[in-house]
Amino acid sequence: MSYVENNLIQGEQVVYRAELHWIIFIWPVIFSFVLIGIPWLIAAILQKKTTEMAVTNKRVIIKTGIISRRTIEMNLSKIENIEVNQSIIGRIFGYGIITIVGTGGTHEPFKNVSQPLDFRKSVLAQGQ
Repeated sequence: MSYVENNLIQGEQVVYRAELHWIIFIWPVIFSFVLIGIPWLIAAILQKKTTEMAVTNKRVIIKTGIISRRTIEMNLSKIENIEVNQSIIGRIFGYGIITIVGTGGTHEPFKNVSQPLDFRKSVLAQGQ
């Protein structure tokens, strides 16, 4: 069972799941012709497998890491803004950086999120 399912509170349901974009594998593949690329490829696979991003009807839950873990769990009522930054390549391939801005001025950026505009729409739809 995933981190998100294990940490849902009573009455909470997952309404949207996001994941890292496949673009995280590009640099390791390019460098895989050199021996240095293999550890980067392994790191990208581990990053993809150990990152969970979900929007529930009550909060946003994001977990990264396997050995050391970073979690962000923010109630929808505490989210002031969700910034989406996409480069030209990000717009073409459908990935970007999501920064969740909470009350009190906290900024939590998450890179290489697949379909970041859908993530933002999902959060905004739950906040209504």
